Amino acid sequence: MANIIAVIWDFDKTLVNGYMQDPIFREYGVNSADFWAEVEALPQHYLQTQGVRVNRETIYLNHFINCAKNGTFPGLNNEKLRSYGRQLIFYNGIPGIFERTKALIASEPRYREYDIKVEHYIVSTGMAEIIRGSAVMEHVEAVWGCEFIESEQDGQPIISELGYTIDNTSKTRAIFEINKGVPQNPHIDVNSKMAESVRRVRFENMIYVADGPSDIPAFSLLGARGGSTFAIYPKGDRKAMRQVEQMRMDGRIHMFAEADYSEGTTASMWIENKILEFAERIYENERSHLAAAVSDIPRHLTTGV
Repeated sequence: MANIIAVIWDFDKTLVNGYMQDPIFREYGVNSADFWAEVEALPQHYLQTQGVRVNRETIYLNHFINCAKNGTFPGLNNEKLRSYGRQLIFYNGIPGIFERTKALIASEPRYREYDIKVEHYIVSTGMAEIIRGSAVMEHVEAVWGCEFIESEQDGQPIISELGYTIDNTSKTRAIFEINKGVPQNPHIDVNSKMAESVRRVRFENMIYVADGPSDIPAFSLLGARGGSTFAIYPKGDRKAMRQVEQMRMDGRIHMFAEADYSEGTTASMWIENKILEFAERIYENERSHLAAAVSDIPRHLTTGV
């Protein structure tokens, strides 16, 4: 049995209070509300003018590319995206909770005996390079996000094509990749048949943390396969709180809390407690398997008189 516990995180509004692209708008003096309004109008525009359907969750990437080419975001490239990651301000307790939860298991000799470990992953519809440049990168095993291909304009690289995209439905593919160990073994095809016994991270050993309805596909996948689901909302945001409460009532998530991961908060304690619950189950299962596999020591037969 795989002994890895995986905590899988969304990014925008889950780890940061807002959107990872905000530093881009600040540097270039672009009004973010206007930009996102333009993005929101694109699906209807392309449908009416060209009869083309677009993915509402990833069309924003094309708009960034067009703005880089037309001079709204001059010189926007992957290196600059990584630099914006360093400007992100995370919720309280990030990135501390990543190392704290790993130490929670690593410090227990019983769990070390069976090589039980905690790993963290980020699965986001945002820009992978911004995440890679941020303070959380050294604490996570792998990141899924959208990626750009560059070309040269006026002698410098700029983002020019989409390389990889992930939307809220294809986040489930990333979860299957974690399940099968693709980040550690890239030669594995996620669509290949693989026995449950050799999969690296069992679904029942996963926790998915996100902020809202857009993550329902991932919540549903783990909820149906024995994993745990947790939603957060920003402090004081009554609308967001009602939204995640409705998700709990609908059976989409197991628990929710205010977005503060500092030690002793509800979010921190729930995640830590769930990890300990998983670890104890893994430990007991491994101990039982070992006991069942060991036969009694042969002994001399005694005869009666």
